[in-house]
Amino acid sequence: MSLSIRGYAAQSATTPVAPHTFERRDPRPDDVVIDILYCGVCHSDLHQARNEWHNSLYPMVPGHEIIGRVSAVGAEVGKFKVGDMVGVGCMVDSCQHCSSCAQGLEQYCLEGASWTYNGTDRRDGRPTFGGYSERIVVSDRFVVTISDKLDPKSAAPLLCAGITTWSPLRHWKVGKGSKVAVIGLGGLGHMGLKFAKALGADVTLFTRSPGKESEARRLGADHVVLSTDPAQMKAVAGRFDFILDTVPNPHDLNPYLATLVLDGVHCLVGQLQPLDPPVSAGAVISGRRTITGSAIGGIAETQEMLDFCAEHGISSDIEMIDIQDINQAYERMLESDVRYRFVIDLASLDKPA
Repeated sequence: MSLSIRGYAAQSATTPVAPHTFERRDPRPDDVVIDILYCGVCHSDLHQARNEWHNSLYPMVPGHEIIGRVSAVGAEVGKFKVGDMVGVGCMVDSCQHCSSCAQGLEQYCLEGASWTYNGTDRRDGRPTFGGYSERIVVSDRFVVTISDKLDPKSAAPLLCAGITTWSPLRHWKVGKGSKVAVIGLGGLGHMGLKFAKALGADVTLFTRSPGKESEARRLGADHVVLSTDPAQMKAVAGRFDFILDTVPNPHDLNPYLATLVLDGVHCLVGQLQPLDPPVSAGAVISGRRTITGSAIGGIAETQEMLDFCAEHGISSDIEMIDIQDINQAYERMLESDVRYRFVIDLASLDKPA
């Protein structure tokens, strides 16, 4: 017997996100049923709702930064109990047997991870619907524990913005003595600054906008470089071990490559489009530099990140909104008018649309 769920959905690429009722599956023995309290708003929600990546399935219920309380568990679930505060990120399943999954890297599942929304349930073929809704049903393997040391509201964006920046910093072993630069001060960038600082790195923010120094320092930056100023860029030539590039749109990588040390790494986590303008191969070859990318993190790594945040008092800077304000939030995101992540209070589903 399916569950009838209230939520908000995009019905097409050109219509607003609006109230929508849909069905979720009856819980399986390994499922956790979660009453959603909060859901972060990711820039990818906007991309997908408006079909900007040309793979959107409608109707679409966005949202993959989900925090809620367990309301029921299947007979085979032992890790969670009713009343637990839990989270669900970008994935709700994977094949569980490929080489990536065996390493706890479900995000790189060779058969393709099952995404929290705009995806397909690999067991029954039904579409997946996300966190702009009152309840979700998820396999216990893809549910994470939220410590009572974390504010659940500001913990929501950790499940995408947080893990997207944490995973590459950990993979490339950023720590004490590392010189790290973060490009962009948005939902991803502000988490990159916090994590790099907490891991012990010397941290620089690259920004195109003057006047961000005090804010950047509050978030963990030791230095701020205006990337449009040739003198400031020349002053940091050959300085950084690792650059975390959070910019979501095509931009010129060449000026930043010159700031890397020998064997330095420039890691893309925000841009999915082709690189434009072209990258100078000479800048890569002459310094044995690496241009790479990283996608979210596996479930174990996500739990590690959440535990680190609880231990070090790290959370996202958020602005709470009602679900009825989601379309205005999308427009504000396009204007970079949020510091630094919108989070939906799902109790607002009970308010008139």
